[in-house]
Amino acid sequence: MQIDKLISGLDLTSYIEQFQSFFSREENLYIQGDQELHYRYIKALDKLEFNTPPKVSDFFTIKNHLKKHGVLQFEQIFELVKVVRYFRYFKNKNLECIIGEWVEKIEIPQKFLEVEKYFDIQGNFEENLDENLFGLGQKIKEQKNEISSSLKRLMGSQKLSGYLIDTQIHFINNEECLLVRGGFNHVLKGAVVGRSTAGFFYVAPDVILKSKEKIRFIEQERQAIFYTYAKDFSKILEELLPFINFIDKEFSKFDNYQARVLFARSKNLQIIKSKNHKNIVLKEFIHPALHQAKPISVNFEKNILMVTGVNAGGKTMLLKSILAAAFMAKYIIPMKLNDVKSEIGTFKDIDAIIDDPQNVKNDISTFAGRMQQFSQIFLKKQALIGVDEIELGTDSDEAAALFKVILDDLISRGQKVVITTHHKRLAALMADRDDVELLAAIYDEKDRRPTYEFMQGIIGKSYAFETANRYGITHAIVDEAKKVYGDNSEKLSLLIERGSQLERELKHKHKQVDEKLEELSKKELALKDEREALHKELEREKLKLKASYEEAINEAKKAARGGDIKEIHRAMNKANQKLPQEQKTELKRPYDFKVGDEVKYHSQSGIIVSMKAKSDATIDINGMKVRVKTKHLTPTKIIKQKPKTDIRVNVEKKAGLTCDLHGMRGDEACEVLDKFLNDALINGWDEVLIYHGIGTGKLSHAVKEFLKVHPKVKKFEDAPAHMGGFGAKVVSL
Repeated sequence: MQIDKLISGLDLTSYIEQFQSFFSREENLYIQGDQELHYRYIKALDKLEFNTPPKVSDFFTIKNHLKKHGVLQFEQIFELVKVVRYFRYFKNKNLECIIGEWVEKIEIPQKFLEVEKYFDIQGNFEENLDENLFGLGQKIKEQKNEISSSLKRLMGSQKLSGYLIDTQIHFINNEECLLVRGGFNHVLKGAVVGRSTAGFFYVAPDVILKSKEKIRFIEQERQAIFYTYAKDFSKILEELLPFINFIDKEFSKFDNYQARVLFARSKNLQIIKSKNHKNIVLKEFIHPALHQAKPISVNFEKNILMVTGVNAGGKTMLLKSILAAAFMAKYIIPMKLNDVKSEIGTFKDIDAIIDDPQNVKNDISTFAGRMQQFSQIFLKKQALIGVDEIELGTDSDEAAALFKVILDDLISRGQKVVITTHHKRLAALMADRDDVELLAAIYDEKDRRPTYEFMQGIIGKSYAFETANRYGITHAIVDEAKKVYGDNSEKLSLLIERGSQLERELKHKHKQVDEKLEELSKKELALKDEREALHKELEREKLKLKASYEEAINEAKKAARGGDIKEIHRAMNKANQKLPQEQKTELKRPYDFKVGDEVKYHSQSGIIVSMKAKSDATIDINGMKVRVKTKHLTPTKIIKQKPKTDIRVNVEKKAGLTCDLHGMRGDEACEVLDKFLNDALINGWDEVLIYHGIGTGKLSHAVKEFLKVHPKVKKFEDAPAHMGGFGAKVVSL
């Protein structure tokens, strides 16, 4: 199976097996349906304390038996009972969350209760509910007591005492037996049912055969009654087949939810799901197969992530970690990472090309196997692909050229690919692309060890000679290899690394310059558009002025032709009125208020004593502090605050101010009400009237909650009937 192969390739087999052990029954890893909704239920369940559901079998066989009008065994019926009882347990918790709403909708039919009552908590049939069964059970007990008494009498017999090995009643093959020596047949009649390791005989005496035969007949009678019950129960359950199908589906969903929650709790893991994008940002991720590992943090937002650098430096495990995180997020499987800072995209397919595909049996080489694997990638869409040692199995220079073109094509198809490689040629060919991210494993040259950490934006060195030394290859062999490799090759390798780094830095700087030029071009176009708009506005004003003056002149000429001085004056006044009035326009510019500025709020002057961001300010108006929006303030000259003179004038003012909030939303009404109360306080009002109406009650509730927390509101109450009643509030300030 493809998914099993992927799990194995990513070293997740043991981890997934541990996860699956938390299921009550065997379930698919992927939860069918709306993943966002499933995630909400899982997170809601994670906030609750609940009992682990019982282990139950799959209902497939049970449902098939019922469809074919078959008779279920009591054990099968009890599997249904266990699931229903577990959902009833959740219903009885009366949870106030989406889990509570979900289980509350599960209605258990009364007919099912008629079946359920016959099974105790262990699944045993409640025989005391049937008089016949209860009576037969008592008869079996009597016969068993008779058998026990008969055996005890035999063991007390002096004739048999010489043959008895012990005085215990043994059960061999479901038969009550005595353990005796050879020669017992002279004093004991019975059947040998077994031999002990010491060569003694287990004998079932004939004296208890009669009682055992009675028990057998009673058991047959009991089984007939049980079968009747099983038929009746099966008939009822056949009628309830739609409910059984429903409860089966709902339990499968719940089983998927609880397994994830309890698995996460057992290992202190985080539960996250994939999001609707193609980026992968991992923070402090730890692969489940690693113990005491360094957490991985990587930002993979581009199409290709190319990992280079030191041998045994963690490149392959980084690749597996990225793919494993994407796989577990897709299936909402808990994992170890910083869930607040991590984001994992959604991928239709996840594939790993990791192992050497060479197969002697099928006569296929490593490189040929790799080509077969790559040919399959081109058939996928919206996939995340991981390729370990991409140039494995052939000449590195030829492979670099081939895989460069392959990767270009995969990028054009929108695939997302993680690659590890030791060869700098391919990395250098791909480094100039904006959609390729370089990542290098870091090597500690001082301690001559890999750090298992990574640096973005550079091509890493393989440190093959140092790694060979560390794993036991002698210094003499390594030194000779360095001579063969030569200084020129070493310098060329360094030049490739440095050249690639410089190219990327230069490209980044060019990108910054292009962005600034683009920004300046946009500003230039905006200024040009603004200038053209002003020019058009000016032309329109000119035309309006010209029309006004022409109309006024015509009026004056008309009056002059009349000859009457008074009529001329009247016409001139009329013409003067038609002339455009001089308007003094004040250019408003945005003003940055700060603490200490003197401002005007409507007709009152004050000083800003504190600011909250740039939009809210608290001003001091004659000793009273008022919170206002800065858009309602007008700056005045900044002067030193004069000493205050505390003058109190007791002027009683009653309700004369009203505020009508009808038709407003809650947040909009609170903002209007805040400004209204500030104005009322500034003007010295002691009592105001607020109209909010009755309606649905949402606006009334919002007004009450606002008035409760306002620092200047002494009290408030519903208005009298003639002033609005329940639809208004009288507020004392």
